[in-house]
Amino acid sequence: MERAIRRLKKRLDREGIIKDARAKRYFEKPSEVRRRKKKVEAFNDMLRNRRNA
Repeated sequence: MERAIRRLKKRLDREGIIKDARAKRYFEKPSEVRRRKKKVEAFNDMLRNRRNA
């Protein structure tokens, strides 16, 4: 039983379902969504540049 629960949690995590459900707990203005996505992209670019340098 515990193995099945662990497998389900891993699958939900991989598909992003839990993350999506947490994000939709409250309303987020479109400008906030854009700002958050831009911030995540900038962070990922910084990491990418750090690895390639």
